[in-house]
Amino acid sequence: MREEIADWVGLNMIRGIGPLLANKLLREFRTPANIFTASRRLLERHGLGVETIRELHGGEVLERAAAEIERAEALGIRLVVLADEEYPPLLREIHDPPLALYIRGNREAVLAQPCLAVVGARRSSSYGVNAARSLARELAGSGMTIVSGLARGVDGAAHRGALEAGGLTVAVVGTGLDSTYPREHASLAEEIVATGALISEFPLGTPPLPQNFPYRNRILSGISFGVLVVEAAEHSGSLITARLATEQGREVFAVPGNITSQTSFGPNYLIKDGAKLVQCGNDVLVELPRRMRERLAGIEWGDDAVTGVPRAQATLESLLLSDSERRIYDLLSADVPAHVDQLLIASGLAASEMMSALLALEMKDRITQLPGKSFLRRL
Repeated sequence: MREEIADWVGLNMIRGIGPLLANKLLREFRTPANIFTASRRLLERHGLGVETIRELHGGEVLERAAAEIERAEALGIRLVVLADEEYPPLLREIHDPPLALYIRGNREAVLAQPCLAVVGARRSSSYGVNAARSLARELAGSGMTIVSGLARGVDGAAHRGALEAGGLTVAVVGTGLDSTYPREHASLAEEIVATGALISEFPLGTPPLPQNFPYRNRILSGISFGVLVVEAAEHSGSLITARLATEQGREVFAVPGNITSQTSFGPNYLIKDGAKLVQCGNDVLVELPRRMRERLAGIEWGDDAVTGVPRAQATLESLLLSDSERRIYDLLSADVPAHVDQLLIASGLAASEMMSALLALEMKDRITQLPGKSFLRRL
């Protein structure tokens, strides 16, 4: 088994063979071992160059792969290859899945629950940071795993929001797992590893090369049911992630922004192009496929004996908002307090129904009550 892993890791380390070509070769030769032993003529027929073939046939790469496995084990890093049962199933479906994943932390974090990628600008505004942190906290508290890229700005805020909720978060990075980039996120990375995981497809020692980051974005979207974009400039890597998500058949969500802000171009453009506008976690939860709702609910699907409502759906719906709660929530802002009398008039609800809705929203941690019976949305 160790030799088989070395074949996968070695193939992943060869210059001139990326995931797209590697997967094409695997369809033809079935296993990495067969690729290493294939004839020069057959390999040339598949477009491999002289140097790449020499490296395949030289044997040195397998020695380096064995040393790589030993070093990874010493660092507490688990290698999961494409042939493993524990390889993320959604990621396996994309047309260029990584041959090997380096995982540090809880490798079950990416398998246990539905994942949502939250991405956005590195140079984000306070609005973007607050929105990412708040939405990640809400969704992680509802049971979703938050996936992001450990970058400055929106990524860091998303990871922190998930951690604040006591939920799971996964960071997909563009370097080897023996280093942290950016360096100021070293402590955040350790917090993530405590319950979630750091993931990379890059061999140990890989530096933070600029081309690595847009390349790793296909993993962010690939392991997730959808991608949520929070602030992104016109040529942002986050828009690349959204495009990849569309190509992979994933959902695309976006948080709207100020039309005069450069970092709002991306999400506003995506919304015009058909992405779902997100104001709260509920806007994401309602788009979950039925099977993911069952996993999120954590119980078997079946009808409740009394209500006839599917039990898993009923559990999930308790995380969402009723019509009256939604009506009240939509009347509130995070900046200007609204008095209970204003809400009564604007909502058109009976006083008792409105008070019940306010109490439910407080219990769900969606709003804050201020002195004098005024209310604010929670961020």
